Amino acid sequence: MSIWYFSEEEKMLAESVQSYAQAHLAPKIEHLDEIEGFNAEAFKKLGEMGLLGITVPEEFGGAGMGAVAATIAMEEMASVDAASTLSYLAHSILCVNQLGSSASKEQKLKYLPKLISGEHIGGMGMSEPGSGSDALGMLTRAEKQSDGNYKINGSKSWITNGPNGDIFYCYAKTGPNKKDVSSFIIEKGMPGFTTGKKFKKMGMRASPTGELWFSDVMVPAANRVGEEGSSVKSMMKNLDIERITISGISLGIARSCIEIATKYSQERKQFNKPIGAFQQIQERLAEATSWYEACRALTYQAAKTWDLGLMTGREASMMAAKAKLQSAQMATQVSLDAIQILGGYGYTREFAVERHMRDAKLIEIGAGTNEILRIIIARQLLGSDVVDTQ
Repeated sequence: MSIWYFSEEEKMLAESVQSYAQAHLAPKIEHLDEIEGFNAEAFKKLGEMGLLGITVPEEFGGAGMGAVAATIAMEEMASVDAASTLSYLAHSILCVNQLGSSASKEQKLKYLPKLISGEHIGGMGMSEPGSGSDALGMLTRAEKQSDGNYKINGSKSWITNGPNGDIFYCYAKTGPNKKDVSSFIIEKGMPGFTTGKKFKKMGMRASPTGELWFSDVMVPAANRVGEEGSSVKSMMKNLDIERITISGISLGIARSCIEIATKYSQERKQFNKPIGAFQQIQERLAEATSWYEACRALTYQAAKTWDLGLMTGREASMMAAKAKLQSAQMATQVSLDAIQILGGYGYTREFAVERHMRDAKLIEIGAGTNEILRIIIARQLLGSDVVDTQ
């Protein structure tokens, strides 16, 4: 269902992505979830549809749309296949959007065409084995050499598209202070750069996740994005749009669970009547659909204010944090309730709710844990002098 301010273009996008998801994602997701595979064919199809650069200006080959459109795409895809949607988010938001908003014209012309076409798969390297929530505690270092180029050493962990990516937008320390962070474009095949092991996971199993390793990786100065030591602001800003758009994945998961549970409640009979006639089932469904709609309104409000530029800095961070915190919690609970409604069937892989539950849980952890998001919200409400995170 469209929100009143969706443009005609955004409504058409929703319909197009719905058709794409049914045709290219639905037939393969159960098998890919089982074998922890990746739907490369469907990913390239997104390139043909012009969605891999959804937020990039048209002059660089993108769709020239915004956070609302990206969130619509996430919700529609995730209602069928949240894992492939997560890989899409890592590519289109964490890598391509950052290049589109922060890279030089030369860098955009060099890297965006193959990323937007789907020939190359992108990812982002921020989290590390010892610094997940404390992003600025990263230990990966880029040391400037006498010729102006950089030597990078360190590692990144929990990287979506890590095992199969071609281009990574990575962060590294370039000075002694916590905020001396710089951005670098890392290409697969650079000497000393390896992608490490692929993780075996509880959920999002059709989205490859792994490590990035840097051992004396020589990176040209031309691959540094922006001025040295100036990347914290853009990093935090991209986290905000990531949190808004990943909320769309939670919405898609929840919507699918509600649809499955509702249909099951109408058809499944116990004691000679549909189980939907029982008040306990009605209560679970009513709470689920109400919470979903509330989170949907909050998420798209955050996306719309992002697109209009109505909020910046800490206000924008708090709005994005609210949307993700509530949507992620909602999707996990709604999927659990759907499993409960379906009973034994819900616990098997005969219905998608079991997979949706495993996928939903990741969003309470990635892109900012629930606990970190609560701190962000509280600091904006109370002031950083009251809420101490050190």
